[in-house]
Amino acid sequence: MPFEFATAARIIFGDNCSAQLPQLAGGLGRHALLVTDSFQPPSASDLIATLHDADFAFTHFPVSGEPSVEVIDEAKDVALNAGCDMVISIGGGSVIDSGKASAALIPNDGAVIDYLEVIGAGRKLVAAPLPFIALPTTAGTGAEVTKNAVLGSKRHRVKVSLRDNRMLADIALVDPVLTYSMPPAVTASTGMDALTQVLEPFVSHLATPLTDGFCREGLRRAGRSLRRVYEAPVDAPARRDMALTSLLGGLALANAKLGAVHGFAGVLGGMYGAAHGAICAALLPPVIKANIKALTQRGADSLALSRYDQAAQTLLDAPSAKAQDAINWIGETSRYLGIPGLASCGVQAADFAEIVAKSSVSSSMKGNPIVLTAEELTAILQAAL
Repeated sequence: MPFEFATAARIIFGDNCSAQLPQLAGGLGRHALLVTDSFQPPSASDLIATLHDADFAFTHFPVSGEPSVEVIDEAKDVALNAGCDMVISIGGGSVIDSGKASAALIPNDGAVIDYLEVIGAGRKLVAAPLPFIALPTTAGTGAEVTKNAVLGSKRHRVKVSLRDNRMLADIALVDPVLTYSMPPAVTASTGMDALTQVLEPFVSHLATPLTDGFCREGLRRAGRSLRRVYEAPVDAPARRDMALTSLLGGLALANAKLGAVHGFAGVLGGMYGAAHGAICAALLPPVIKANIKALTQRGADSLALSRYDQAAQTLLDAPSAKAQDAINWIGETSRYLGIPGLASCGVQAADFAEIVAKSSVSSSMKGNPIVLTAEELTAILQAAL
């Protein structure tokens, strides 16, 4: 089958590889906009110190929470005033998306809203983004190798994407050691996000032989290490497994899209401000059930039906496993990790119609193996409460 594949220009993976940051940054620019979380872990502080020690110029731009349209407009102004010629992000998915969006918008005219899907004018970037280096400190989103940035709009109560093939990072520097300091709740929610992002592209109708390989490897590693990193935060092999699962998920979703879990997640995150991974964990079992039921009724010739069984076999390392076994394991894992249902985020049945309407037109929903009806989508939300 014909397909294409795009990813970061260079990916460097391994324990303590982040020590290369000053040298790599010096090869791309002279003054960076350095985007970090407002409450950066010690690992991020240590990296900032290495930039200081190397006399590499940067303007620090800390962000709090998930990126918004307003934050990116502010970052652009700060970078232009400081004369930044590149961007570095050290943090979780939100920090990386903030840096990615900033790198794209700094050299382009206009405000962020002008370039956004769904709620904006959808303009295309004219100038190429500034050079961008991404260093994830969580293991969930795979944002270091995706070509979009998810931004929230408080006015519209939704999250939407800024998207361009040129937004792929110049360098993705993935150091599992940077994830050791994640709090248990963050380890749990990001881990469930990583799992979702190697499952949804595997059953997507846009899956390719290349993304299949990434997903299978990610499912295998998540199956053996997702619970382990929660139990033992400094278990080096388990942390490597989950960092790699996150990376593999990013590589897969950027080229094969996602599905209904993420179609809902962007909308729910925008409306309620809930943790993305926790939303994914609550939605994943009912979405799998709904997809299998819909495929059985009106898409029996779809490869996705057998793909769900294959995913279960890989995830559980059990050749005879079926999709229901994976559903059971995911539900048990969510409970073990202490991840609550959607009701804890403030989701109410009265909001279902709005959520379904917004989710139906989301970009991620386009990768789902079958088009789900409004009734089916509503039933998923009810089951996930």
